[in-house]
Amino acid sequence: MAFRRIGLVAKITAQALLAPVAYAACALVEQDGKVLLVRHSYVRGWLLPGGGINRGEPAEHAIIREMREEIGLVRSAAPEFFGLYSRKAGWATNVIVLYLLRDAEFTFVPNVEIREIQFADPANPPEGTPRSVATRLKEFAGLQPRSAFW
Repeated sequence: MAFRRIGLVAKITAQALLAPVAYAACALVEQDGKVLLVRHSYVRGWLLPGGGINRGEPAEHAIIREMREEIGLVRSAAPEFFGLYSRKAGWATNVIVLYLLRDAEFTFVPNVEIREIQFADPANPPEGTPRSVATRLKEFAGLQPRSAFW
């Protein structure tokens, strides 16, 4: 029995090394039909706010933590699950949980990570919005079906 357990642990460890997965949460912060986009200090373009999920952290807790850190979230309605996406990143896979946040109240102050924010029309995102984010905005607006890929 112990040898089977050791074999299983070795198999899981090998799989994690050969195909690592990064887990993230992002938010569609909706206000009057528009969605909040952020400009990072270290990545180009207008993106959805969010970030990494810590080991053992529930995704719905991570998105609230990230919103507090990034945009100064004070309060919001409970996060609503919107979709689960995957994307290749080198030899790793990113798994992204996307939540919808409504009734968000926040006090944004530019910081080391987030330099600027704006609310955008999902049907007409600003210049510099990556295709992946523009696609999520169109999914939110019901302009195209949801994909499984970021």
